[in-house]
Amino acid sequence: MFLRALLAFLAMPGVVAFAIPVGWLVASGRTQAVQPLGWVPLALGTLGLLWCVRDFYVQGRGTLAPWSPPEHLVVVGLYRYTRNPMYVAVVLILLGWAIAFGVAGFYGYAALIAGAFHLRVVWGEEPWLARRHGAQWEQYTCRAPRWLWPTRR
Repeated sequence: MFLRALLAFLAMPGVVAFAIPVGWLVASGRTQAVQPLGWVPLALGTLGLLWCVRDFYVQGRGTLAPWSPPEHLVVVGLYRYTRNPMYVAVVLILLGWAIAFGVAGFYGYAALIAGAFHLRVVWGEEPWLARRHGAQWEQYTCRAPRWLWPTRR
């Protein structure tokens, strides 16, 4: 299962949060950071993402990949504060790249990715989790907001 978790990490957030931005920077020749404070959200997002992947693996007994999802609903760690901390972490990483390297296009990329995440969550993940976990999912949604701010239900 560890290999599946590693492959899922590399294939999904690894590509969106790291491979694409690094490739973009190399292709544009902007390989020198212009704002060191950008490393803060980049590092925090990376730590958050790794923490969530660990929680999926240890507590959920699965991976972040749709082909090998957690067996158990993960409600520990950062999942106590938001139902989607991995997505929040990826957007934070992308904003870190934008700030650190001063690439305005990264802000648009981050916004596009955030919008895609929202649609995926609302139309795909939440209905699936409701079917799979039933009452446990409903109770969890009352405790943890979809993103970092509370919403009306």
